[in-house]
Amino acid sequence: MQKKQVSSGALTGAMIISMFLWGLSWPSGKVLTRYCSAVNFAVYRYIIVIAVMLLILFISKAGLWIRKEGIPFVIASGLLLGLYSYLFFIGLKKGSPGAGGVLVTTLNPIMAYTIGIFISRKLPSRNEAIGLVLGIIAGCSLLKVWDSSSKIIDSGNLYFLLAAFLWASMSKFTSKGGKYGSPLTFSFWQYIVTLLCLLPMTNFQEAVQSAHLKDGIFWGNLFFSSAIVTALATTVYFYSTTRLGAEKASSFIFLVPLAASVSSWLLLGEVIHVHTAIGGVLGIMAVYMINKKRVVEG
Repeated sequence: MQKKQVSSGALTGAMIISMFLWGLSWPSGKVLTRYCSAVNFAVYRYIIVIAVMLLILFISKAGLWIRKEGIPFVIASGLLLGLYSYLFFIGLKKGSPGAGGVLVTTLNPIMAYTIGIFISRKLPSRNEAIGLVLGIIAGCSLLKVWDSSSKIIDSGNLYFLLAAFLWASMSKFTSKGGKYGSPLTFSFWQYIVTLLCLLPMTNFQEAVQSAHLKDGIFWGNLFFSSAIVTALATTVYFYSTTRLGAEKASSFIFLVPLAASVSSWLLLGEVIHVHTAIGGVLGIMAVYMINKKRVVEG
């Protein structure tokens, strides 16, 4: 029993750290969109991710193969991740990264639960329902919907809305597919499928000609976005979907806006406003309520 409690606590801690890293990726992603197109950036990113994942697989001795039953899940989740990556960075370029990012992180868990209801025909528990309501209120507070409704419906943020739906759908595939082999191996092949999906849309001439023009800021942010955020933090999330289920794993995303605000305060000196603090606290309460049964049981 004690071993199970430690394992659950370690997974929760890893998810919290991963959400903080996701929060850091918001300003980092915005910087990267100034250097190249969304598709080219995504291609750069997943080339590095795959290289880092190969190293992780070698160190962990997880192996390179999954059972053939998991191949359809790899393909489906890779396709969805490719589309998500493209839409997310188009949204960063054209929309409002602050409002759009909060919109995605608020809608992801809600969409994941909605998809789960349609698939399993099982309604959320009382605690889960309370958590979802708290999450919605948290998102409204973070967005300051009372005076920023126009930002929410900006044309660029429509990309974020579709991206949120794709991410929620992808989470269901990773939740099921990771059971046909090591979750690390599943993520590795998922990233390869994602890269293959993006390559036909890549402007190789731009990628080659502009590579030498990129400075240290670009390469530093690219490494952080690829090796730290995707290869590590996002893989932790995918692993968690196999352990907790897509719905409960998605609930941790409510922490991302607070993580983004705190990191901006620590690194950039930005002020944390009252509505941000309230939304962040409500987001934490939402995660706790949705996962309360698991916490109690250990």
